[in-house]
Amino acid sequence: MGAGGRECTLAWKLRQSPLCDNLYIAPGNAGTHEYGTNLPIAVSDFEGIKKACLDHQIDILLPGPEDPLVAGIYDFIKADDQLKHIIVAGPSKEGAQLEGSKAFSKRFMQRHGIPTAAYREFTADNYAEGEAYIRQQPIPVVLKADGLAAGKGVVIAQSTDEALTAFRSMIMDRQFGDAGSKVVIEQFLDGIELSVFALTDGRDYALLPEAKDYKRIGEGDTGLNTGGMGAISPVPFADELFMNKVITRIVRPTVDGLRSEGIVYNGFIFFGLIKVQGEPYVIEYNCRMGDPETEVVMPRLENDLVELILLMGQGRLTEGIIKHSAQAAGAVMLVSGGYPGDYAKGKIMTGFQQVQGSMLFHAGTTTRDGNVVTSGGRVLAITSMGRDIKEALAKSYENAAHISYEGCYYRRDIGWEF
Repeated sequence: MGAGGRECTLAWKLRQSPLCDNLYIAPGNAGTHEYGTNLPIAVSDFEGIKKACLDHQIDILLPGPEDPLVAGIYDFIKADDQLKHIIVAGPSKEGAQLEGSKAFSKRFMQRHGIPTAAYREFTADNYAEGEAYIRQQPIPVVLKADGLAAGKGVVIAQSTDEALTAFRSMIMDRQFGDAGSKVVIEQFLDGIELSVFALTDGRDYALLPEAKDYKRIGEGDTGLNTGGMGAISPVPFADELFMNKVITRIVRPTVDGLRSEGIVYNGFIFFGLIKVQGEPYVIEYNCRMGDPETEVVMPRLENDLVELILLMGQGRLTEGIIKHSAQAAGAVMLVSGGYPGDYAKGKIMTGFQQVQGSMLFHAGTTTRDGNVVTSGGRVLAITSMGRDIKEALAKSYENAAHISYEGCYYRRDIGWEF
């Protein structure tokens, strides 16, 4: 389920499995049809998904984006006698609250002693208290809309006035609708970020390759936040000592906490982490794989993804030994001119035939009159493998130069710190 670069990469990976007889992508994009059959069904159309599952005798359902998970696609499938045999690679509606509600996830971390930034939550009912709290906080301070806000609900305020303005916009001016009716205000953590991914059956977990993505539109990590302009894997500073801390302090307590609270969770957990003076803290959870991190994680995962999902569905994940490629992966995201603000769609894309030695994962594309055209802000991820990050990214940049469409833009400094 889904239409972005993440879903295109997952389709590419699933298609490689000898266990995969037929693959359907709903709704898919101009790239996913290379790996299976696109079905024109929105991810919010649960009845349409049900019909497709019955028509095509589906055994595994893999929701790509967060929206259908937070809306309860797992519960919908499991409550239907005709569908409940299907393995859903995603959490229950309650489990998806790890992403769907910032306040839920912060309280969960607090209960289970998982390291995260200090915080308080506020609504219109205690608005004045929230203003007073902001005035007491050191700057910068972080404000997060509680619900899903399409990745735009976080403000890192550089002044008290900016924080107060953002607080008013979210709660009083309803900037993000219901998503901002509750706001989490938290301590700013100064460090370097990375993403860690686990597939869990609710008891055990398999740790996938870690990644680091680049959110800002401008080079040198400047300008507005985006859905992600590129990614690398592995992450050079995530050494064995650090990753052991991540596992013992964050991953294991999260899985154990979900089980102890009786929260059904069979799927991916995305740990958005920050390394502060050598120690890992959780910035956020997501209830699915990340984008564009999936575009570097899946090429480095040497396991059969269908087999892993089957083991997950059978509660046998301990039998799956995860194999990470020794090679590095680097992805560069091509975006539409004007993104992340207003941008034009329908621009004809050319140059695909000139690409050599890289994988093309379509994100915001569709087909029209026999041409591949742009249909989103983030258009195409170009991923390459290499002996190290520099070599992988050099290949991706070489091939990025072959792809052409009006307004094409990409950052030329992905992986700049390394």
